[in-house]
Amino acid sequence: MNILIVSATTLEIKPLLQHLKFISRVSSGINRYNYKNMQIDILTTGVGMVPTAFLMGKALQGCQYDAAFNFGIAGSFTTELEIGTVVSIDHDQFPELGAENGEYFLSLIDLKLLEENAFPFKNGELYNENPIKSKIIDTLTKARGITVNRVHGNNQSIQKIRERCNPDTESMEGAAFLYACMIEGVPCTQIRAISNFVEHRNKDNWNIPLAIENLNKTILEILNES
Repeated sequence: MNILIVSATTLEIKPLLQHLKFISRVSSGINRYNYKNMQIDILTTGVGMVPTAFLMGKALQGCQYDAAFNFGIAGSFTTELEIGTVVSIDHDQFPELGAENGEYFLSLIDLKLLEENAFPFKNGELYNENPIKSKIIDTLTKARGITVNRVHGNNQSIQKIRERCNPDTESMEGAAFLYACMIEGVPCTQIRAISNFVEHRNKDNWNIPLAIENLNKTILEILNES
């Protein structure tokens, strides 16, 4: 079974790497490992949509994968998703794509630059309709994500994005990963562990180590299920 694991940073999946057998460096950003009966390519993209989209395009053209995972940490817009909670993002979107018109935001659909149901979009969002089949993943809370270039840390902007998109989580790569997988028809799942609440920036309230610990426990449970 050929699996692609995508992460923005090595830090987020460092505990996982201790369980894998390194085989070779495939290309820039991709290392190949073995785990049980699986060949696992790990793509470390760097932070953000642009490197993720570019490197995902290269990776999916260079190899045929049975499944692709995006693992990482995320901020939570809701106290119902406590810090350390691991979630499965079942749909995502690019909420910054558009234009400002005074106090109002105009999406690409509003601007007539995108049809709201033009593949792979549905109502202007990306819904994962080809998720990886897994009993472990099925037990995870499903969350609604947004993918941004600038994470929210201002009370006014947080309120605006809540009203417009009603997100549960935010990341800086997720929708780019999902878009690439949907275009190429690769079964995929984005799994995130909550490291912080989306609020006025206060790193004292973050717990990245707990998020990474819980994320990697879940990753191993999924891989051991195969």
